[in-house]
Amino acid sequence: MALRLPRIILLVLALLATLLATVSASPTARAEVENPRQQWLRDSTAGLFLHWGMFTAPRHTDCAAWERDVTAGGWNADYWVDEALKLHASYIVLATFHSRLGYARPWPSKIPGSCSTQRDFLGELVAAGKAKGVHVLLYMTDDPQWHNEVPGVETLDSAAYSAYKGQQVDLTTRQGFGMYSYDLFHEVMDDYPDLSGFWIDNDNEYWEQHGLYEQIRQQRPSWLLSNNNEDTPIMDTVSNEQKTGMTPAYDYPQATFTPMPRLTEADYKLPTSGQWWYDGSDSKVDYGLSVGRYVANAGSSIKSLMAETAMVNGKFPPQQVAFNNFMADWLPPIASSLEKTQGGGYMYGGMQPGFWNDGAHGVITLAGTTQYVHVLTKPVSQDLIRLRDNGYRVTSVTDERTGKQFRFNQSGGYLSILGVTAWDTYDTVFKVTTAGQTGVYPNSMLEATASSSAAGHPASALVDGSYPSYWDADGKFPVSMTLDLKQPRPATYLAVNQTEWSPTHARESFGRPEDSARIKDYKVSVSIDGRHWKQVSAAAMPSRRGVQFIDIGNQLARYIKLDVLNTWAGAQSPTYFGKLKIDEIRVGYAYPQALHNPVPLEAESVPGTHVLKCAACSGSAAVVGGVTYRNVQASTAGSYKLELTALPTHDRTLSVRTNGGAPAQVTLDPGNADVPTTIALPVQLQAGANVLQIKGDSPVDRITVGPLPPASYVPKTTMTVQPSGIVWVGPGQQSVTVSANLRLDEDALDNVTLAPTAPAGWTVTGAPVTASRLRLGQVISGTWTLTGSTAAQVPIDVTFDTVGLPHKISKTVPIQIRPTDRIFMREAESSLNQIGSAGITNCGPCSGAQKVRNLGGSDDAHVVFPDVTVPTEGDYTLYLDYTVNGTKSYFVSVNNGSPTEVSVTDIGNSTVRTTSVPIHLAAGTNTIRIYNTNDSAPDLDRIAIG
Repeated sequence: MALRLPRIILLVLALLATLLATVSASPTARAEVENPRQQWLRDSTAGLFLHWGMFTAPRHTDCAAWERDVTAGGWNADYWVDEALKLHASYIVLATFHSRLGYARPWPSKIPGSCSTQRDFLGELVAAGKAKGVHVLLYMTDDPQWHNEVPGVETLDSAAYSAYKGQQVDLTTRQGFGMYSYDLFHEVMDDYPDLSGFWIDNDNEYWEQHGLYEQIRQQRPSWLLSNNNEDTPIMDTVSNEQKTGMTPAYDYPQATFTPMPRLTEADYKLPTSGQWWYDGSDSKVDYGLSVGRYVANAGSSIKSLMAETAMVNGKFPPQQVAFNNFMADWLPPIASSLEKTQGGGYMYGGMQPGFWNDGAHGVITLAGTTQYVHVLTKPVSQDLIRLRDNGYRVTSVTDERTGKQFRFNQSGGYLSILGVTAWDTYDTVFKVTTAGQTGVYPNSMLEATASSSAAGHPASALVDGSYPSYWDADGKFPVSMTLDLKQPRPATYLAVNQTEWSPTHARESFGRPEDSARIKDYKVSVSIDGRHWKQVSAAAMPSRRGVQFIDIGNQLARYIKLDVLNTWAGAQSPTYFGKLKIDEIRVGYAYPQALHNPVPLEAESVPGTHVLKCAACSGSAAVVGGVTYRNVQASTAGSYKLELTALPTHDRTLSVRTNGGAPAQVTLDPGNADVPTTIALPVQLQAGANVLQIKGDSPVDRITVGPLPPASYVPKTTMTVQPSGIVWVGPGQQSVTVSANLRLDEDALDNVTLAPTAPAGWTVTGAPVTASRLRLGQVISGTWTLTGSTAAQVPIDVTFDTVGLPHKISKTVPIQIRPTDRIFMREAESSLNQIGSAGITNCGPCSGAQKVRNLGGSDDAHVVFPDVTVPTEGDYTLYLDYTVNGTKSYFVSVNNGSPTEVSVTDIGNSTVRTTSVPIHLAAGTNTIRIYNTNDSAPDLDRIAIG
């Protein structure tokens, strides 16, 4: 067993090394979110990411042979630069010294240790880029673990490097590799002054202990430092790698975790399949996904670092070349809406991005007083775009490509761009000029207090006008924020910018659980004197990026109190659970108005109606006493979706009659009687004109008519089942308790039923759980007992209606019979365990097709197995099913006892192996903790007791 120093000694030694390195690198580099050296990247929209090295297909295992084939194939630096310019990319990141590409160095190096070319490919690329205004950054890896990925091939030469250093250095260890790569950083800094910086794939402890980053700052103060998936304070840029699973799929910012003004990058593959490097395939490029990401990232001030797969000769496969040529033609007409702009709806101001009317989705970019509305997903059937205007008074709207002017309406807090009949396939861009914000109180008129604030993040940050300073709830819920207007004043809405430090939905990123640390359920109350309060809003706020609005009707108040009851994050994501940060809250007292072009199907546009003024309504008016529309058009006869917007006054019930048929009764959701709410219902229409009659006491604002959702559409929900993962039971009749929760994340559900379905040989005890209606953020829960004696797949089903259409979603509880020589088994990923800051990832060969990864390296990156039950006290064998690449260790502690180290070795991290360790257990329940505080541990699939 290797000698291990106590952790405190290691920490002290690391601290001393860092202090010494810092002194040698004086003056100490300071972590700066904003610095003049960053300006060229802040002005950029995109970069080109090139993974190209010795293992590019066809794989070479001899450095000289690879270099000969590169040169013989006609490699030319100008080709890469010219392809980057087609994408309007301002920089290239060259990833050759990469763990999966043979650790090749594309420059002549005096330092032995891995492949180094005689030809100076790096120098040629830097010179070619400089000549055409394209910056070059060099990728550097922190990771030696893939040094023997190819059987029989060792890519790291420890002996040669040890001779060079005059001491024994094992390059296959993180410390040894850190020393080697540290020297390479300095060699590159010395030899390539025109390089623009380093793109670093995670941190290495040796670099940090020896002050590498501070030394780079001192020697090359104009160079940028970027880190992948980690927010290292001294770095200029945080890069977010290959995020997927968003809706819509192109909305990459939904999965990022870094707020402005931090420089943020999205690095992703343009080919839809295959490796980051050329693997011999000419993979498809999804134009809609790739263009959507490009624009959506710009709408959040995120730089798009697009990975293309250069072949050995440097050329790109045909489908990537075709995409580059497409972008070279498609981008120029709208380049001014993307380049040197900022994302709108965040700290730089601007209208609200995200989900708009009738299924439309898009982003905002800003250039001075001009805002660009990018419609990436067009409306399903409507010829208009309707989005929150955030108080900006619009003066004109034109098509950025054609210059065509569009009619528009402003009312109720919305801008509606009307009469749009031609949509670009990928991005329809409207240039919107404004005269600034109106109807919003300046920050100087507001003071803020809170019931809880974290140290250094007081409530005053809510209204200080500075987005980098934010208020932090300090983990307390419910939490209350009170805005003081200093005297009674009119108020109609709140505009809330939450800190964009979390994704918008529950997800996993490299096995680590993430979730949305944004407001879910809230209440708003107002008061004249601070003692007597009136509630004016109670709802759930959507988990979305950018500014969010709470309309409170026409109020006269000195004090406005926002009570946050909870956030969207679940307990499975401890980093975000129970956390809330808010940058700014603004108070609006009036909506901008431009009423000369009415929005279609406004109730007040129908002749003979009784019109009521309504500041929050579309058209700034509603109709009382009912309304009859006599010309509701349908292209063909059939079923349609009617959206009815009205004020929830009186009993909130309205009747809807179509073409003289039987009336349908609808009940509006409760809310503020000054603020309209919308409900959807199916209606039957005939081809051509239809008569639609609405009766009831609630004032009607407007209607929209469109197609029903497709059969494939299912509203976004979050369903959790406990326990998750395979449930292992003993032979004979067994009982398993299961519970399930369903949360509605978007849209609305009716006639909801939640219940298990008993498979053959099993029974269910407990009734189904039902709800007549679920609205945003609402949850239903149930618990049942399953009894049986065979292996089974038990589905937990949810059935519901959306606009009259039936739907079903399901999750399965797999129950398996454990082997007779095992008295206990449990999956590592089971929800019965505690995994701290570790995470769950898919694993095809693993039991249950999942495992726990990111174990080790910190105190809470562990798996704790509670309730490990055995019949009698005694000595047992603990079996650990794992995957690993290299040599790593677990530490196993039983009932908080002294740990036992378990060291394992393998290659590839893809084959499940089993090791064992003797343990002593008490009769009844026990707790087993598997961890490694100081170093990374193997991935864990399952444990068993025998």
